[in-house]
Order: sequence, then C-alpha cells, then structure tokens
Amino acid sequence: MGWNHTRNRAARAAVIAALAAASIAVAGCSGGGGGGDANLVAGKQLFVEKCGSCHVLARAETKGTTGPDLDAAFAAARREGWGDESIGGAVHGQILFPATGGVMPAKLVEGEQADDVAAYVAAVVARSGKDTGRLAEAVEKAGGGEPAIAKGGVLSIAADPSGQLAYATNVAQAPAGPIEIQMPNESATPHDLKIEGTDLATPVVKAAVGKATGTLAAGKYVFFCSVPGHREAGMEGTLTVK
Repeated sequence: MGWNHTRNRAARAAVIAALAAASIAVAGCSGGGGGGDANLVAGKQLFVEKCGSCHVLARAETKGTTGPDLDAAFAAARREGWGDESIGGAVHGQILFPATGGVMPAKLVEGEQADDVAAYVAAVVARSGKDTGRLAEAVEKAGGGEPAIAKGGVLSIAADPSGQLAYATNVAQAPAGPIEIQMPNESATPHDLKIEGTDLATPVVKAAVGKATGTLAAGKYVFFCSVPGHREAGMEGTLTVK
C-alpha cells in the first residue's frame, strides 16, 4: 500500500512536470519567479519593456506578435487549477532557460527583476478584468499622448519609451511642404516610422533617433512602424497635413 502510494505520488509529480514543460514551451518570453516579496509594479513595468513587444498579455495591454499569446498559453493551466506560484515558476524557468531554437534570449532579466516579472505574469495571466490601484498606473497608456505638431520644419513622433508597440501619440499635424520627420526611440525595441503613400521613412533604430526628409502635400496620411508585427499590434496613427 505504501509503495503504491509513493508510486502514485511520483506519477502525479511526473504529470505536473510534463504540464509545466508544455506551458514553458509555449510561454515564449516572460519574467521571474515571484514569491511574497516580489514587486508587482516593477514586474509589470519590466514585462512591458522587455517582453511586451513579443507577447500578448491582456492585463498588461501588450500586443506583441512574435511570441505566443501568454493568456492563451496558460489558459489550460488555470483550468487545471494551477496556482500563481506554479505558473510563476514556469515563467521564471523560461526566462532563465528559453526553449531551444527559439528567438528569445536567455536572462532578459535576472535576480529580483526576474522574480518580479514572473510574479506579475503569474498574478494576471489568463485572468479577466483590468489591473487596479498602483498596477493600473504602473505604465502609461500607449499612444495616449498629446498630438505631435511640426515646429520649424521638423515633425517629431516618438516611439513609446517603455518599449510598447506604440508611438507616444497616434495623432500628428504638419504644414504642407518640405519636412523632416524624427522618431526618437529610447527603448531597446527596434522601431521605424513610415508615412504611407510617400517616400518618407526613417531607418529602424533602437536607443537612437531615426530621421528622414521629404515633402508632404496637403491631405491625411497614416504613419506606422514597418517592423514585422508592430503595425498589426496597433503601432500607427494619423497625420493631417494642411
């Protein structure tokens, strides 16, 4: 009887390990291992900066398209009754040891930062609703800034500094005629800025300012990021030229 009980416990442990491995395989790029001392606000900020350009996580409002949708990846784990600690452990393991052959580099965050990211992901992944309190204010809403208005022949439209797939604003204005467009990008996520229907396009940059010059006729245009997946995630806006 005792041997059978031990064997059953070992079998259950093997099943849990297999489920964890499956979740890790689809989880893509995420963060750290959690625990009661984790800083969820810092974890959300780091997740958006380091992982949001790759992954969907509804509560973080990230819309990355390169890696798996984390809410979908962990939906089954939630249904199976996994707690935050188990999910956080799976996420933390993926940060340190990403799936072989994937595009995610190892140790995007380490130490306490990895713990914070994993704890945040575990707290919100595959859960409905929205972040509240300090978590709701941890990251500025993407694209919600004041309109970009050309000054002195220069139109500057910044990429979101936190690394989200967005510009700081989705509305811009400029006069017709010669123009220089600038796209400051403080983040480590590569972006560019193109104006649809024209030859105006900055180079793809990260932690730099992309620039391009040209001429704009009066009308309405769409500006967007041409890095694969970024426009699809919502990185675009409207430019009015008068």
